Amino acid sequence: MAADKDRDGNESGAATARSFMALPGRAEDRREPFLGCVAEVVRILGLTVAPEPQPGGPPTWEHRARAALREACRRGMDLSGAAFDALVRAAVHDPDPSFNRQFVEPALNAFGRRRVQAALLGYLRTGTDPERAGAARAWYWSALPLRMPLVRAAEAGDGDSDRDSDGDSDVATVVTEWNEAALRAFVNNEHLDVRRCVLPGLALRRSAYPPALRDLVDAAVAIARSHPDEYIRHRVEHQIGD
Repeated sequence: MAADKDRDGNESGAATARSFMALPGRAEDRREPFLGCVAEVVRILGLTVAPEPQPGGPPTWEHRARAALREACRRGMDLSGAAFDALVRAAVHDPDPSFNRQFVEPALNAFGRRRVQAALLGYLRTGTDPERAGAARAWYWSALPLRMPLVRAAEAGDGDSDRDSDGDSDVATVVTEWNEAALRAFVNNEHLDVRRCVLPGLALRRSAYPPALRDLVDAAVAIARSHPDEYIRHRVEHQIGD
């Protein structure tokens, strides 16, 4: 058991009331596809990755690439549409549910919440199973406040007109569509990573959905409670008890 923590590993206020098991690592090794995504981010953004101080493998290069992206965001940059696609793809394929924030946040600040969330919804609906799981991990960060004013879309009109507006009707529509798609994915998709990653963000109250979807909520709870995976069984009991 681990204290309830946010994605950065910091204890949240809820830790005094309950504890969550840590989200397990992915059932499949997705490191190689992810490194390809990072290399594409480096290429499209023109990042300068610090030279290797001593012999090391791909994880060492990955950490230096992440550092180069953080520094570029700090200095400020204008992002193209191709950069948006590369950043979202890297976020979806990132095996680390804390570090994937590094790819979500620049895209969010430059192009707006609606566009990022719509892209993640697309992965959830039509991606491969690893991409669906990754989209659910990345979705967590799509509600972040916008704190990178120097990261902007290169083309005028390419970003949302009001990037700070969480109450925008278009954003609300995407969130509603995500909630339905996530519920259906959990019930209908037996892939372990998909279910593990979708469940933490899933509302499991019947009242959170229109009448036509409420039987799916009951099905999701039943599936989670009887699932052979310990994390899923543990997590659902906390969520339905909130």
